[in-house]
Amino acid sequence: MHRVVITGMGIYSVIGKNLAEVRESLYQGKSGIIYDSHRKELGFRSALTGMVERPQLKGALDRRMRVGLPVQGEYAYVSTLEALKNAGIDQAFIDHHEVGILFGNDSSAVPVVESVDILRNKKDTMMIGSGYIFQSMNSTVSMNLSVIFRLKGVNFTISGACASGSHAIGVGYLMIRQGLQDIIICGGAQEINAESTASFDALNAFSIRESEPTKASRPFDRDRDGLVPSGGAATVILESYESAVKRGAPIFGEIIGYGFSSNGEHISMPNVEGPVKAMQKALSDAGIKSGEVDYINAHATSTPAGDSNEAKSIEAVFGSSRPMVSSTKSMTGHEMWMGGASEVVYSALMMNHSFIAPNINLENTDESTALLNIITKTTPAEIRTFLSNSFGFGGTNSSLIVRKL
Repeated sequence: MHRVVITGMGIYSVIGKNLAEVRESLYQGKSGIIYDSHRKELGFRSALTGMVERPQLKGALDRRMRVGLPVQGEYAYVSTLEALKNAGIDQAFIDHHEVGILFGNDSSAVPVVESVDILRNKKDTMMIGSGYIFQSMNSTVSMNLSVIFRLKGVNFTISGACASGSHAIGVGYLMIRQGLQDIIICGGAQEINAESTASFDALNAFSIRESEPTKASRPFDRDRDGLVPSGGAATVILESYESAVKRGAPIFGEIIGYGFSSNGEHISMPNVEGPVKAMQKALSDAGIKSGEVDYINAHATSTPAGDSNEAKSIEAVFGSSRPMVSSTKSMTGHEMWMGGASEVVYSALMMNHSFIAPNINLENTDESTALLNIITKTTPAEIRTFLSNSFGFGGTNSSLIVRKL
């Protein structure tokens, strides 16, 4: 079995468009949530969302390459450029080595909506144009980036709801550990637009604390009233330890455990047993005891049931060891398909810069969330090992454990 390390990271987030900006936002506890009046005009119950400006790729990327990229693909292109750069991997290296890609993505709404609108209005498929097919497929990110970067290795998309990005990293870890690949570009991408989140709004899933957007996402808080949708993209370069050492590559951490499970119950209501199993599997895979985990980046999205059940599951697994816990979603909102990847990046930044980012907006705990050692202010800390949780609709659960070298 090969050891698997992270040699590059990149981020395009509502709290920063690169690693340096994101690190500063994490340290300052800065929120990226806004009030989007356009959503109110469309009839949304909640106008709250994370927001980041669209990358300007004209002049940076050939038009032939841009035409098939949806907005989340653009985010992922930018985050992947940063990750490859700080991994010390250029196009010449890629052209002479087998590099793969596994990205988490579970929707591409706008291209579907726009192409169907053209069809219904024009009654002519020839008016739709060639780019929409490549933008609208769930595999759009891995599909486009594999062509843009001329990748020759594994190439597919993980669609696992809000655990997609985490599962993509987990599957990449398993492939490299088994010797099937040396280097895989892994990550998650999430579109930011009203079309992709309208059905969530219809489920009453979103916070309606519209008078104070930056205080709306409040994981673990007694008065939480729903999540805030968000998005962007995050990329990590996974590499075998042998390859990384041979290249003299930087190492941001070693992935030592991946656990997964399915709740097998309600399609949207989480339980306690499924997350417990995922975390236990991750610990077993890592070969460590619960007391060796210093920090947990919780999935906690700011929903009443979800936060409560996750708190119970963390207590069941970690008990008296009481690792430090926070949810970076308090600042970013719920980045959905991206979140499992971005939260590994956020946690690795904390680990490499010796601090815990605060779980902002936590004013009062409830009976379940009071069980945890939740960090509410930026705290200096030496993190040797962290665990990142990601859960999603359909009861899919993923837990990743990363250790500092």
